[in-house]
Amino acid sequence: MDDLKSYIREVPDFPKPGIRFYDITTLLAHPLALRMTVDRFTWIFAHLQVDKVVGIESRGFMFAPILAYNLNAGFVPVRKPGKLPAATVERTYDLEYGQDRIQMHADGVLAGERVLIVDDLVATGGTARATAELIAEQGAEVAGFGFVVELSALGGRERLAGWEVESLIRY
Repeated sequence: MDDLKSYIREVPDFPKPGIRFYDITTLLAHPLALRMTVDRFTWIFAHLQVDKVVGIESRGFMFAPILAYNLNAGFVPVRKPGKLPAATVERTYDLEYGQDRIQMHADGVLAGERVLIVDDLVATGGTARATAELIAEQGAEVAGFGFVVELSALGGRERLAGWEVESLIRY
């Protein structure tokens, strides 16, 4: 699926020197590329028969609701703390230097539901794994993960071993 790579803008030295940022806004701005991305996700995940699609803040929100619509599933946002208005559940997870937290509405996923987790990019897999653990704590089943971009050298796929992991573009 390397044809989608041509729609990704590579920005050197962002957000700091030595980092190469893969900007998906150019893909989002191109109607055909956006359609190809969503259609491929839909085709790849149609067999999972999911109840919910969880989008990870914030760029996961750009794909997850459209995919949920196509899969006849609900959409649930996973956000940074303090962004959701009702009762939440949260998960703290380790970063390379420190910790971070994610939250989801307590009634976002229900016990026994099958859930697909979607984000724009997987690097080390820490946020994605924390999201999966949060969903499992609610008694729901993680059916798989979908990422537009995978930074293969950073080992995110390995951190998500045991689940179906699909990415459309790999660097």
